[in-house]
Amino acid sequence: MSTIADNIALVSARIRAAEQAAHRESDSVRLLAVSKTKPAAAVREAFAAGLRDFGENYLQEALGKQLELADLPLSWHFIGPIQSNKTRAIAENFAWVHSVDRLKIAQRLSEQRPADLPPLNICIQVNVSGEASKSGCTPADLPALANAISALPRLKLRGLMAIPEPTEDRAAQDAAFGAVQALQASLNLPLDTLSMGMSHDLESAIAMGATWVRIGTALFGTRALGHQ
Repeated sequence: MSTIADNIALVSARIRAAEQAAHRESDSVRLLAVSKTKPAAAVREAFAAGLRDFGENYLQEALGKQLELADLPLSWHFIGPIQSNKTRAIAENFAWVHSVDRLKIAQRLSEQRPADLPPLNICIQVNVSGEASKSGCTPADLPALANAISALPRLKLRGLMAIPEPTEDRAAQDAAFGAVQALQASLNLPLDTLSMGMSHDLESAIAMGATWVRIGTALFGTRALGHQ
């Protein structure tokens, strides 16, 4: 049975191969380990294998893990939908938020980010496939939202995040990720981050400019069921 360290090596090799295929610089794409529903012991094992960045969807679960792993120099990323009553804990306990999709949430994160911490790194989630079940602002609303967020104190707008509709069709993957890349380029803001690509489509995402790929299943195995 493969270990988490084995899985990290395999995924890292896929990332490096995809960088080469896309004629991108080596190590221009970073691996965000999606540790939601996984125990702190799995995060500790991934840390021992070299990972430092971990993504969580569920706030209470994440806060528990952070306490349990406080001895490790980890960078925590919030990647799930955000309710207004969760913003303070997110602002106080995370380095990155990839899932901001409305100004009210960004304003609360800005107001509640402690002054002794660096600015909170923000990605705007865009619903590039127009799925009713997905979070994310519409492409039409993106320019106004990006300009408003970029002006907020205590936040640093880094780029966009997207979860396109799942497909095994490489041309469809490329089209969706390419649309996200084009949206970011159209904003005319100093952005450096595209958070896109998961276990099944990371090669396409990297070809289209991803700088973070968010990988869970390929590192940790199938998610535990029944989590909120």
